[in-house]
Amino acid sequence: MTSRPNGSLYTSIENNIATIEFGHPASNSFPSELLARLAKAFDQLSEDESVYVIILKSEGEKAFCAGASFDELIAITTPEEGKHFFSGFANVINAMRTCKKPIIGRIHGKTVGGGVGLAAACDYCLATEAASIKLSELTIGIGPFVIEPAVTRKIGLAAFEALAWDASQWKNAYWAKEQGLYVRIFETIAELDKEVQLFAEKLRGYNPQAVQQMKKVNWQNTSHWEELLPKRAIISGELVLSEFTKIALNKLKK
Repeated sequence: MTSRPNGSLYTSIENNIATIEFGHPASNSFPSELLARLAKAFDQLSEDESVYVIILKSEGEKAFCAGASFDELIAITTPEEGKHFFSGFANVINAMRTCKKPIIGRIHGKTVGGGVGLAAACDYCLATEAASIKLSELTIGIGPFVIEPAVTRKIGLAAFEALAWDASQWKNAYWAKEQGLYVRIFETIAELDKEVQLFAEKLRGYNPQAVQQMKKVNWQNTSHWEELLPKRAIISGELVLSEFTKIALNKLKK
């Protein structure tokens, strides 16, 4: 594990199962550098022939992911900086989408904004009862534009709208399961970890060629995301400079 002010990312491979664990002191939120490292990790594991399946998890026992780094959001001063920052989430989602290996999401706690996008971009998510979700972007004057295609693909437009419009409202893990974001819910992290490992071992035993073809089929009709998600990043990058958003972010900072 390498600890840095911009967060940490650790990748391990054991018995053909890769585990990516990310972390940040601010509730496992994502600054640009950590997003870039995560996208690179998925790209590398996609080409690693010793890897059959990937587990995505985060540090600690509280939040799974608080979304975008608040400090970086408030520091953005130009549309170019805004586009660069939000493109980080676009790049991660596209890396997960094109990754040749199935990705299991291990969601142990509350998940906000971009974190919901990460969960939606996983191929199979298991979670604890504490894994509530929220798309809070509209409350600060932006919107979940970059992650919308991934979230809508997973849970449908109606459920996405329920999250996006009611931006201050948490939806519990059972609601997320009913919409299709999570497959199973567990009471404790220990139970979650046991089932994640068992399921990863099950996937590892399948024909790798069949698994890769299955992933291609599941993600068909998404190749246009290579252009779509960066365009969505431009929208968010401009809105984060709006007077409404600057006021909202400064209130949160105080």
